[in-house]
This record gives sequence, structure tokens and C-alpha cells, in this order.
Amino acid sequence: MLVSEAVGRALTGAGIDHVFGVVGSGNFHVTVAMSAAGARFVAARHEGGAATMADAYARTSGGPAALTVHQGCGLTNAMTGITEAAKSRTPLVVVAAEVTQPRSNFYVDQDALARAVGAVPLRITSAQTAAQEAVEAVHTAVHERRTVVLNLPLELQALDAPDTEPPPLPSAPEPPLPSTADVARLSAALEDARRPVFVAGRGGRSAAARTALLALAEQHGALLATSAVAKGLFHDEPWSLDVSGGFSSPLAAELIAGADLVVGWGCALNMWTMRHGRLIAPGTTVVQVDDTPEALGAHRALDFGVLGDVGATARALLAAPAGAARGYRTPEVAQRLATQLRWRDVPYDDLTGAGRIDPRTLTIALDDLLPAERVVGVDSGNFMGYPSMFLSVPDERGFCFTQAFQSIGLGLSTAIGAALAQPDRLPVAALGDGGALMMAAELDTVRRLRLPMVVVVYNDDAYGAEVHHFAPTGRDLSSVTFPETDIAAIARGYGFTATTVRGPDDLAEVRRWLDGPRDTALLIDAKVVTSEPSWWLEEAFRGH
Repeated sequence: MLVSEAVGRALTGAGIDHVFGVVGSGNFHVTVAMSAAGARFVAARHEGGAATMADAYARTSGGPAALTVHQGCGLTNAMTGITEAAKSRTPLVVVAAEVTQPRSNFYVDQDALARAVGAVPLRITSAQTAAQEAVEAVHTAVHERRTVVLNLPLELQALDAPDTEPPPLPSAPEPPLPSTADVARLSAALEDARRPVFVAGRGGRSAAARTALLALAEQHGALLATSAVAKGLFHDEPWSLDVSGGFSSPLAAELIAGADLVVGWGCALNMWTMRHGRLIAPGTTVVQVDDTPEALGAHRALDFGVLGDVGATARALLAAPAGAARGYRTPEVAQRLATQLRWRDVPYDDLTGAGRIDPRTLTIALDDLLPAERVVGVDSGNFMGYPSMFLSVPDERGFCFTQAFQSIGLGLSTAIGAALAQPDRLPVAALGDGGALMMAAELDTVRRLRLPMVVVVYNDDAYGAEVHHFAPTGRDLSSVTFPETDIAAIARGYGFTATTVRGPDDLAEVRRWLDGPRDTALLIDAKVVTSEPSWWLEEAFRGH
């Protein structure tokens, strides 16, 4: 057995069932070995797309994924997607072929690249230890929630490795339990609160954590919100506020800002989730629960932090003595949540006309048309709040938000990875025209995989965020505006069914596609109004 085979077999044996990538000479053998051992290989058209597919697959499947790349240029092509994964602490193993001789055209310092973006560099160091080191890479990815760049030197790949069974993946460490003192302190804060709000983030995205948080919120009369990456966690709960932060509806923002206690559960309470602190009223008690010590207070001052697993902490609090629930759950709040919470229930002036459709009108219509069992991947741009907040999702696995690095061009690959992780749901990719054209090559991947995907392009023929940010200054906008592009025609060239939408009546083609066999993907080239800056843009540019 060669080292490349031993590494591929060990990675698959440790729990990686999907590997994404673009194959070249340096990563050919290890990729073939992973496929032979039972992992599904998904060929992308660009390493950047492959990286984001792997990231999204891991986020929505609940297990690790792998990315396989050629030495040097294959890794550099993938760096934006790897950076997004690393910033999001996605359990991802990047299997990177590596040259170690500086005179090679392919040479770069791959360890330095990994460290520069927050990934963990590891390396296969010998034929005898190759399988063990591969399993250790998966262990780091899964149990430490890290993105790992596993360098596989070319000179080692063709050596003979011991033909033995790879070691098993070590058991997960026990989740950290909160201290008795911290439980008592948070229990007292909950008892004193009259208007508590829970904000759950990535650390609360599990069935066990959700169950415990729902029971604890009911016990203390708390309203429930999430960060953007945990959208859907409290779907259909009558006391849910949906997303906290720049995407919040007016009512959600009002109620969060009216809280006297805000508890972040596996949530950083960063500038996006708390609108740069404006959702925290003077005198509000702010608490953060997290299982990582350095996360506590990293983004804002806390009254106190609790080191502990979200589910374990919530369960410990449920066991503490509690008085009768008071809290925020009043009949008046219930009535307002039922009638005013959703963005689609907020009145607006429909700007549809002159050959362009209002993005709110478009997205509300799509929410009504598309099946409820869906998984939505959203790119970045002026448009992104509309699909994020006007399209409902069935649970936290139905929304994949690769926005930690704020790069455009990731949305289509996000939807591909999420679609493979949730094959029983309709995948929906929501893109701007800039991101759609930037990664149009992955339309071919959608076609090859025969994904029944709906790709919605909010097409304003511009980098809309920059247009609306700089237009008030009177600057020349020619660098961020473009001639009209027929993206529907481009999609047809890739084998899609495609339609151009300029008004609500044009959505009839979407209904026909939904009622048909769905044997091709559908792209909607929506010519959206160009005069409407999205409500979240002010928040976004405050962080620049």
C-alpha cells in the first residue's frame, strides 16, 4: 500500500464520506483512494467552488468533509473558501499535495497560508505514521471544530506504507460542564429578569441544545432569537423573533432592544448580531455561554460569561429551582408576533415597474411558490437580506450562510454543498449578478450532479452594495455598474431551464417547472429594481 492510499483510506475510515475538489497530478492518487474506500468524490470546476461546497456540506450534514487540491496553485485557488470555513470553525480537512523544494514552480509556504487565514496546518511526515496522522487531522477538525490543511508531500506519496487497518477516530471529549457558581449566577439573573431574550448561535445548532433551550425559555418566559448562521433553529415556535441583528424585522429589533437580560447561547453577540450594540439597552444584563474560553467577551463587554456546553448549561439551569414564569411572554407580545414579526408582514411600497421587479415582491412570491422543505444558500451583496429573511426554512439545516469572510461568489457553491447534505429538500441558491457571474463555472457542476436546484439571480447589473454606499457621495459609479447581461441565456448554455422575470406574471414559468419532472435545474434571472438599497447595508458598512 502506498502512502497516498493509506492516507485516503484513513480519512474515509475516520468519518469523511464526501470529498470535493479539482484533481491534478499531485492529488490524483489520494483522491482515488478516498473514493475506493467509500467516500463520494464531487468534482468542481474551480478549487474555490470546491472549498465552499465542502464547507457547506459539513455545516448542513453535521459531519466533517474533505477538500482535495493540487500542490501550490490548487491550494491558493481555494484560499477564499478555506478562509470562510476557518473563520466559521467548520470541521473540514483540506488534503493538499505539497512540494517541499523551493525551486519548484509549485512551491509556496503552505503552512504559512493555512495559519494566515486561521486554519490549522498539519503534515504527513512519514510512511509509517501516515495513517495515524491522517486520523489526527480528522480528530482536530471534528473535535476541535477547526479547518485543517493536511499537507501531503509528493516525495512521501509513492512510498510503501504499512498495510494495516487505520486507527479509529478517537472518541469525542466530554463537553465542558458549567461550574456550580456560574449556574447559580445565571439562574439568579433569569429569576430577576422581566424581559429575557435568548440568542442562539452556531453553538446551539443541535437537537439536544434546542430542546433544552426551548424548555428553559418557557420556564423563564424568554423570547427566542438566533444569529444569522443559526436561522431556522426555532422555526414555527410562537415566541421566536427569527434572526437578531441587521436582518431583524422592526418588531424583532424593538423587542430585543427592550430586553433587560440578553443571553447569547453559543453566539458571539458580535456587531452583526447586536447591531453594533444598539440592540442592547442601557442597563441590560448581557451574558454569554460558550464552550471555548477565548470566545467569552471577545466581541463585547459582558456582565459575566459562562464556560460550558450550551446544551449541558441549559439542562443544568433547568434543574435549578425556579419561580413562576413571568418574562416577555405576554398576550400583547404574542399577538404582535403573530401579525407583525415577519418581514413580509411589514407594509412597503411596491416599486415593480419599468421592466424591473421589486426584490420584496419577488421573494414573497417565491416563498409562496417553492416547497416548504427547502435548503437555501445565500451569496453576499445588496440583495442578500431578501432571501435570508423573506424565504422561510424548516429548520437550522435549511439555511446555509457562508458570510464570515463577506466574500461574494460563494453562494452557488454553498447551495451545491448543502443540496448534497440534504438530498430530500429543494435546494435554492440566492445570488446577485456579480456573484453569479464570478462563479458561473459551477453551473456545470449543478448540471453534472443533476441537482433539481432553483438558482435565483437578483440582477441589478451592478455591485449594488457599492452603488448604494457611494451614490450619496456623488462619485462616479462606472466602476461598479455594468451593461445588462442575459444570465438566463448563460444558464441555458449550461443545460438549465431558465426564465427572465421582470414582473410577478413572469413567475408562471417557475410554477410550470415545479409542476414538471424537474429533470434540469432552473435559473431565474430576476431583473430587480436598482433604486432600492437594502435595509441591512447601513449595518454592513459600519463594520468596514
